[in-house]
Amino acid sequence: MARLLIVGGFLAVIFWVFSIVDVAAQPADRHRGVSKGTWILIVVLLPVIGGILWFWIGRRRRGERVSDFVMGPDDDPVALQHMSTAEQDARIRQLEEELARLDDETDGTDPRS
Repeated sequence: MARLLIVGGFLAVIFWVFSIVDVAAQPADRHRGVSKGTWILIVVLLPVIGGILWFWIGRRRRGERVSDFVMGPDDDPVALQHMSTAEQDARIRQLEEELARLDDETDGTDPRS
């Protein structure tokens, strides 16, 4: 039993060090979620769990690009920079009208039913 614990601990340390090196060696555009420094802290402070999270959630796959994730124009800062003030005002009016129409549709109904 003691041998199993020693081997398991040794494998956990190897996985932990490998995870730290992998996070540190990846370019900044291959991280998902949070920044590279935050991923290093997660992996260092949560040795095995942090490494599992890194490989499961944080590491962007080779063929996966940032542009693979579709972003609406209202959430895209680049698209918003290219919109004129008149276009932005028109978009805001359109969204307010849509919201008012949705509010009018739900005014006559009981929300609990």
